[in-house]
Amino acid sequence: MIKPFKICDSSLITFTTGVSAQNLRELRQGLLNVPEGSIYHHFWGRFLHPQFDEPEFNNDFASWVQHSLHDRILAERLSVVNPVEYNDLEELRTHLVDLIEERIDESELIEWKTGEFQFTFLNSQLLVIDTETILNNPSDLMNKIDGLSEGSIFFHFIDARRRTKEHVDDFSNWLSDHGDEYNNLIANLAALDPYFSSLKHLRRMMATIIHTYIEQSINGN
Repeated sequence: MIKPFKICDSSLITFTTGVSAQNLRELRQGLLNVPEGSIYHHFWGRFLHPQFDEPEFNNDFASWVQHSLHDRILAERLSVVNPVEYNDLEELRTHLVDLIEERIDESELIEWKTGEFQFTFLNSQLLVIDTETILNNPSDLMNKIDGLSEGSIFFHFIDARRRTKEHVDDFSNWLSDHGDEYNNLIANLAALDPYFSSLKHLRRMMATIIHTYIEQSINGN
């Protein structure tokens, strides 16, 4: 028997790691030493923190390098890093360190340049809340997707990829239990890249994919 899907909401509790950096050498050293959760936070934490406008750079490391060190070259290299493309956070950590070392090799002066303000490595804990909303079958998801909170989208579509053995979102994992008829829907959801987006936009894209699937199923396509 297939288990019902329990919708959860989520929010972030942020705390400091006690590690900070004032220049690129210290940033590199911090990256080598902080827990994986800190790297995760500085890439994904912005999704659950209200922002008044879209950031110019997509992660905290790139933003600090630009606005504190004023190194546009490294900032742009860091900004295009997409964490979705890495097998795990350790692989992502290694790539970040490599980018910084490459930039240091290009310019010795940048290695010790003091930033206008320090970078504080943060970590966060995901607070998960049971919404008491239950999906008993795929049609329930199709009826509920538009009304899911941003915290629910983050927990079930983004954070699930870190939590689950298969590295897939919770919706796709659950739909796969209902048979091959949902394979196309699963494939379309899996094709979504959540990183260069926002939770509102991601929810809208997911809803479009799901509603399109419904229309095609009704029309027999």
